[in-house]
Amino acid sequence: MVHSQHGLHVLVCGGASDAHTWNLVCLQLLLEEAGHRVTNLGPCVPEELLARECLTRVPDAVVIGSVNGHGYQDGLRAVRRLRREPSLTAVPVALGGKLGVAGVRDAAAADALRAAGCTAVFDDGDLDAFRAWVDDLADHGARTPATADRAARAGATADRGARTGATTDRCARTRATAGAPTGRSRA
Repeated sequence: MVHSQHGLHVLVCGGASDAHTWNLVCLQLLLEEAGHRVTNLGPCVPEELLARECLTRVPDAVVIGSVNGHGYQDGLRAVRRLRREPSLTAVPVALGGKLGVAGVRDAAAADALRAAGCTAVFDDGDLDAFRAWVDDLADHGARTPATADRAARAGATADRGARTGATTDRCARTRATAGAPTGRSRA
């Protein structure tokens, strides 16, 4: 794992009703390969636990993943709970994956999540947009005293590391091994 002087501490979890884990592992690998520290709380994280962990760990960002199609409902409850804590009102919160069960992007749900306090919503898992969002946070967050202090305390190195497709390939191999669909045809 490569840590960077500009690396963020990102808390990753699944919504309260979402028991999927591979998406969270892939997010963790993606973030770590970009030079960020990750605390992965795993699947089915209730809003109270998420808030408590954020208050304890003081992350630079929170990422909530959804595979089961209840991202809108779980995310809305989670972000509302986080925003009730005065010290968490400015923590960037991203929600990504399936917002609903209809199988189509839902602009109204994404807008409602942003209005409730989500900093970013990546409906249907737009990884390129997610990477750009994280890079932007790291570029701007590295200038804040709190992030710089956390990086210094973590003993971060100056090497940011190159962003490669290794995470995507590793996740695809992991899903293939587990028998999950990879999006690639098997001959």
